[in-house]
Amino acid sequence: MSAEGVLNAEAQVDKGENARMSSFVGAIAVADLVKSTLGPKGMDKILNSMSSQDGEITITNDGATILRSIHVDNAAAKVLVDISRIQDEEVGDGTTSVAVLCGELLRNAEGLIGQRIHPQTITDGWRKAAEIARATLLDMAVDNSADDAKFRADLVAIASTTLSSKLVHHEKAYFANLAVDAVLRLRGSGNLDHIQIIKKPGGSLRDSYLADGFILDKRIGVGQPKRVENAKIMLANTAMDTDKIKIYGSRVRVDSMAKVAEIEEAERDKMRTKVGKIIGHGINCFINRQLIYNFSEEIFASSGVMAIEHADFDGIERLAAVTGGEICSTFDHPELVKLGHCDLIEEIMIGEDRLIQFSGCKSGAACTVVLRGASKHLLDEAERSLHDALCVLARTVAITKAVPGGGATEMAMSLAIEQEVPKVEGKSSLAMEAFAKALRQMPTIIADNAGYDSSELVTQLRAAHAAGKRTAGLDMYTGEVADMSELGVRESYKSKLQVISSAAEAAEMILRVDDIIKCAPRQRE
Repeated sequence: MSAEGVLNAEAQVDKGENARMSSFVGAIAVADLVKSTLGPKGMDKILNSMSSQDGEITITNDGATILRSIHVDNAAAKVLVDISRIQDEEVGDGTTSVAVLCGELLRNAEGLIGQRIHPQTITDGWRKAAEIARATLLDMAVDNSADDAKFRADLVAIASTTLSSKLVHHEKAYFANLAVDAVLRLRGSGNLDHIQIIKKPGGSLRDSYLADGFILDKRIGVGQPKRVENAKIMLANTAMDTDKIKIYGSRVRVDSMAKVAEIEEAERDKMRTKVGKIIGHGINCFINRQLIYNFSEEIFASSGVMAIEHADFDGIERLAAVTGGEICSTFDHPELVKLGHCDLIEEIMIGEDRLIQFSGCKSGAACTVVLRGASKHLLDEAERSLHDALCVLARTVAITKAVPGGGATEMAMSLAIEQEVPKVEGKSSLAMEAFAKALRQMPTIIADNAGYDSSELVTQLRAAHAAGKRTAGLDMYTGEVADMSELGVRESYKSKLQVISSAAEAAEMILRVDDIIKCAPRQRE
């Protein structure tokens, strides 16, 4: 009995060639969608939301952002969207490259399938080719972590290369140094949650800066000190609104308004006691994740304690990291509470907004990047660009190898695979050639996006690598083949490795599909 005989009458089954063609078409279409954004001269996309009432738009060339925003029905297309998202979470950079490389692998596989080569034979050849590519990539990697000055230069070069294809590429040297300073403050922890990015419209991108200390986008309470030196800070997550009567699911009957006043006074006495316990810890700054109501605020103000309310969860977690304190909820045992410390807390102005700056913090593990720009769309794209740079730098600090960019690694891997092809017997050698051709397409697409003659440039690049110039790549500002080491075009080894592995695995998964079954929803009775 066929599958259709046991499935719901409304279910659809695509079999064999139809299923494979559907997968290929969907995946290649998604790869072609983001292909034009690849490289330093890539184009941007406008994403117009049809669901929001004000027709919100996003202008970006970040592959992960584009693919995350589109809704696809094709199963293979969803695989490409997924690997791009994982690349963004794992490394931060290479989100477009991984989708484009997977699409090129499938484009070449389509021709092999037309020659009646079995998918399992193709995947066997791809695995051999991927192994050679990974070995070549490792051989090209350079590790300068033993020399701090050289390692910092590598980090700045990697950040500059990442930012070259972004909106901030005109200020890439400035933002690259800013990103490196922020990541090195983490001292190898790699926890990017400790790097806060605050966006404030106004000024130009060049006005962005890495704050000396930590900035909290909140306001100091009314009538409280606006500047505190040698601050002892209590970080709390507790209710400070019990001066109002809140009785749920019950009814209180009184015979006079005086009784209501007595109940309210009892609530206030509870709050006075609680605030007294907090002040008794010897603090001069209290920061709460929840609201602080007026009565509590008055008591803090009369005691000369700065009170900051509604510091959101991310803000208070970062403050705990930067000041060395711990978040507490009960105040009966002062000896168990760990307070935070910093030299100065003051209110500052950025544009027209007031914010709170913590300077001279006990731990420099957290920091704040203040982004300035002409519009909200510009700031959003600048934040995405900086996030990509921070992610790839954090991974490079953990895995300290770097490789040349500009298509140098792709061409080197392609030539290494082609040198091994004559030694392999059987049809899998054709799949290895297809893998090498797909890798060669990456510098071709980068050159095409810049408006250069890709055929001429890629053949020159291939000849340079054949002559032993392993660091030769494409200089997209002059349209020539150049030495990437001299130009300072470097990429993270981890990012390239993840692109090769993810694209090969995803392409293999899609290629092995021979049936697509769309199950109909169960009918409601």
